[in-house]
This record gives sequence, structure tokens and C-alpha cells, in this order.
Amino acid sequence: MTSERPPDKTSPNFLARILTGFGYIVAIPLFFMAIKIVQEYERGVIFRLGRLVGARGPGLFFILPFVERMVKVDLRVVTMDVPRQDVITKDNVTVKVDAVVYFRVVNPEDAVVKIMDYFRATSLVAQTTLRSVLGQSDMDELLSRREEVNQRLQQIIDETTEPWGIKVTLVEVRDVSLPADMINAMSRQAQAERERRAKVIHAEGEFEAAARLREAGDVMAAQPATLQLRYLQTLTEIASEKNSTVIFPIPIDLISMFVGRVQANGGSAAGRGQRREVPSAGTTRETRPEGQEPAA
Repeated sequence: MTSERPPDKTSPNFLARILTGFGYIVAIPLFFMAIKIVQEYERGVIFRLGRLVGARGPGLFFILPFVERMVKVDLRVVTMDVPRQDVITKDNVTVKVDAVVYFRVVNPEDAVVKIMDYFRATSLVAQTTLRSVLGQSDMDELLSRREEVNQRLQQIIDETTEPWGIKVTLVEVRDVSLPADMINAMSRQAQAERERRAKVIHAEGEFEAAARLREAGDVMAAQPATLQLRYLQTLTEIASEKNSTVIFPIPIDLISMFVGRVQANGGSAAGRGQRREVPSAGTTRETRPEGQEPAA
């Protein structure tokens, strides 16, 4: 008699356990790979088998491992320094200018798909635009109308980077370095301008003073008492300074009065000197012809 061995029922169970354990080992890393967390200031651009799906976030979401890929894009404002550029202005003045650009990503899908490195591209556009715009401006415009130059720079750079999903919010020309001879020339020009203004102001002051003196003369001519009051005020000012010498001004009218009297007295004396002498009573005066000798 032959004895038959019962079938081994443990083999399928053992294989299932192996597959289950292997699945757990594979699923746990895949689970962590499928979980994605994006910050509030970020967005995750999803690609599924190379095709763009869209932007997700912020927060927690899942992707298919090995099927989908995520690229994070920062939406915060980026501050970028534009390197110092040698620029020749419209009036042929060589200057060195540097600037700062503020921009941010407004469309993360375009920033990932349409441009390889939007940060470097924006930097190069800012450099070329800075040289181009300043080359079309005069030195005086660059120094006195800097706000208008900044607005033109911001508009041109923003129009260039808009298809990339980049918004340029502000452009500021930070520093303008002039040659030493240009600085000296500008200082001489400013000094000459200040001297011109000083001369004009002095001339206007002299004109106003002359007008006021003319008005004061009219008032004194109409009211002679004001001249005496002015005379007393002048004496008071001199006395307050405690000077050892005091000058008393004499009115010209008083001097002319004395001069007139002296001239009148001198004229009367001269008239008396030319008057003929009259012989007194009791005296006789003999007259004889010419050539006759007097009697002895």
C-alpha cells in the first residue's frame, strides 16, 4: 500500500506574504514621494509625462510618483542689482550708472515653460535697457529728471518680460558717477549761477531802495517837520553808540540863509566905498585951469 502525502498549503501563503512585504517596502517611499507641500508664497507647476498640467498650491496635495513632476516657483518680489554700466549720454558725456530692479512672478506656468532662467534673462534685459535709455538722455535730464528716466526704464523692461510671466514693479537708478573734469565744470557753472542770482537780487534791492528813498523825499518835501524828526532820531542813534566824536548835521537851508546875508552885507559895503566925498560947510575949493601954477 502506498501512502499519499497531503499537499503543502503553506507555499502560496508564504509567497503572498513576500509580495505583501515587498509592496509595503515599495509603497512607503512612493507615498512620501507622492506627498507635496507648497508654501503660501510658492506655486508648484505639475508636468505629467512631460506635458504641462497646471500650477497647484499652496498647501498639501499629491502627485503620481514617476509619472508627474513638480517645479516650485517663488512668487515673492525679487530685488536684483544691475551691475555698473558705462554709458555715453546724448550730449557725449561718459558716466557710470548702476540701478536696482524689483520684479516678481505673476504667472508661474509661463515663467517655467517660456523661459529657461527668468532671473538671468531679466538681469540682461535690465542692463541693455539701462544703456539704451540713458544713451538717449542728456546729462541734465539724467540728474534733474531721474523719476521720468526710472518710469521709462520700468515700462520698457516690463513690456519685454511680460510674456515670461514676470511683472517689473519698480526700477531705480541708484548712482551716477561723473568724471572729475565734469564735476569741476558743473561746480564752476553752479558758482557762476549763484553769483548771477546774487547780482540780480542786489540790483533788485537797490531798485526798491531807490524807490523807497524817492517816496521818503516826497513825504519830507510835503512835511518839513519830518526832516527835523529824522535829524533828532539820527542824534539819538549816535548818542546810543557812546562815541567820543559827534557830528551835527546842519541843514543846507540854514547855511544858504547865512550866505545870503553875508553877500548882502558885502554888497552894501562896496557901494559905500565907491560913494564921492562931499565937502563940509565953511570950506572952499579953488578951481583953476590946467597948466596954471598956484599963487605963492
